[in-house]
Amino acid sequence: MTTQQNIGTHTFQTPFGKILALKENGVIKAKSIRYARSERYKSPVPLEVAEFSEEIIDKIPVCPQNISPLLERLIGKTDIERFHPDESTQFLTITRPENLNKNEELPVVVWIHGGSYEIGCGDLPTSDPTVWVKEQNIIVVSISYRLGLFGFLGGDENRPANLGLFDIIEALKWIQKNIQSFGGNLKNITLFGQSSGGDAIAHLMISEGVENLFHRAIIHSAPLGFRHKRQKMSSEFFRKTEFLKNETNPLKMVEKYVNFLPSFNKYGLKSSMPFCTQYGYPPLCNEEESLEKWKENAKKYDVLMGLNNDETAFYVKTAEKGIYTYLPHKILNKIVRRTTEFIYEKPANIFAENYISGGGNIYLFKIHSTLNNYIGASHCFDLPLIFANETAWKSSAILKDIPWKYIFENGRKIRSLWAEFARTGKISDDSEKPEILHLRKV
Repeated sequence: MTTQQNIGTHTFQTPFGKILALKENGVIKAKSIRYARSERYKSPVPLEVAEFSEEIIDKIPVCPQNISPLLERLIGKTDIERFHPDESTQFLTITRPENLNKNEELPVVVWIHGGSYEIGCGDLPTSDPTVWVKEQNIIVVSISYRLGLFGFLGGDENRPANLGLFDIIEALKWIQKNIQSFGGNLKNITLFGQSSGGDAIAHLMISEGVENLFHRAIIHSAPLGFRHKRQKMSSEFFRKTEFLKNETNPLKMVEKYVNFLPSFNKYGLKSSMPFCTQYGYPPLCNEEESLEKWKENAKKYDVLMGLNNDETAFYVKTAEKGIYTYLPHKILNKIVRRTTEFIYEKPANIFAENYISGGGNIYLFKIHSTLNNYIGASHCFDLPLIFANETAWKSSAILKDIPWKYIFENGRKIRSLWAEFARTGKISDDSEKPEILHLRKV
């Protein structure tokens, strides 16, 4: 299956061709594998043969995007020298244990990153799966896909909607064809996503063209409360950005569209996520058909779904200007609770009840902070629990005053539970659960 090239590297022989990987810290990483190519506003075209290189790619390809001041402040500074903007952002990275038993096939977890369908990529240090892969003997595939204007805003045949979803589907097809060459079990694929990545997974569950591409779903902090009645806002955004469609410099495109975002405030809370999947365009059904579609498909996918108790504290309690900076702590807590319920918690409960009525297998969870830290278990609090990269997370403002040992030990138990679910679709009542986790089978 594989041949060792030299110390520190590994060459995989796959149906796709030879793929060079790096051995580091007890895992093997095949970085930035291009699975497809695309022209602007065109469907992704799968690659038939690997673009083999004798060197490990150093810079991480990302979809052109604006750096988020909020994430810079709360999670960490972006070292832009590490990244390379690429409008055709169809890449994936595979992380697997360094040593496998002969003929062993491991469960595969496919990481679909969040970032409001606007920012991020699959290969950020804050989502490095090395610890999880080594601890739980799983394979993690991290996907990058088109974002923003390039992947999640459309409205006609010249600028189609949902291109980022089509990218993810192409990546899943690539995984089906090739993951056995890396020691993965193509019949045990779990999609795992946070925030908009979780929202994308929920919508992949009702997309056309995904039959047998995955079997389970782990959905963190999906903003399903933002999915309703977006058509007017999306259409207005689409019209206002028409003049940018032929701009040759993609970085100028992302610099300019932000000028229109304040005009969408009239659409309420959902204007804080201007890009999204769009109902009524392939591969999705109309919005009014979505709940029934989830019910129809409920027996196809095991689901583990949930949120952090204080999701919106990430935005409300960390504002540097505006009305929130003047409100008393008690009022801020009420705003956090109500907005968390509206955007995340109630939609998750509705999803679960609907899913159960279709005969599905679904678990709901909620993560709390048991420490007296100011923003509690906010949006993204779950990420260092799963992706236990201390170097990337130790200076994060959302973990201020929280010992890393607390994050690591609670996270170790969650990593074990989530891997159990990825293997079997179940979580035993006898499995050890951390104090910060409330988990129930619906």
